[in-house]
Amino acid sequence: MAMWDRLKDQAKGLQQQAQGARGPAGQRQPGTGGSGGSKEKLVGLLKSQLGSLKTELKSGAYRDASMAMCALVAAADGSVDPAERHHVENLILQNDVLQNFPPEQLRQRFNKHVDQLTFNFQQGKADAMQEIAKAAKKPVEAKAVVQTGFVIAGADGYIAPAEAQVLREACMALGVSPQEFGL
Repeated sequence: MAMWDRLKDQAKGLQQQAQGARGPAGQRQPGTGGSGGSKEKLVGLLKSQLGSLKTELKSGAYRDASMAMCALVAAADGSVDPAERHHVENLILQNDVLQNFPPEQLRQRFNKHVDQLTFNFQQGKADAMQEIAKAAKKPVEAKAVVQTGFVIAGADGYIAPAEAQVLREACMALGVSPQEFGL
């Protein structure tokens, strides 16, 4: 658990750094990088930390919860266009930790959730959250599911408010503090 404490401290430091670049009412101060750079650093840090757990993250529960998480992030705004689906699928297949699993298993599970979310967002979201919650039994896997979602959400250098909301909800379903991830 010491690694999670280090991750938490590093994330907290990045969050404070991002807040320090903002003035009253959260406005960016001239000459600062704002929170974009800090979010990118946090995503990089989470990706690195996740990679260090590769040998521990081989269970079906982690695989299934991660694919549900990725689908939720992709559909956070209520829709997933074909280009976005393809982009997220590529991110999944290139993710070092997810290479523990056969690519076809990942595609099948991700696309099943995306199809459900596209057909009926509320029901698809409920089903995805139920799948995500199954990883709560193992704290390392629960946090890794959130990290995976964070890495996918931040792949474009920006975490949209709808994506952040989905990540917070997943934290709650997993019994993980959203503050650990700066949410």
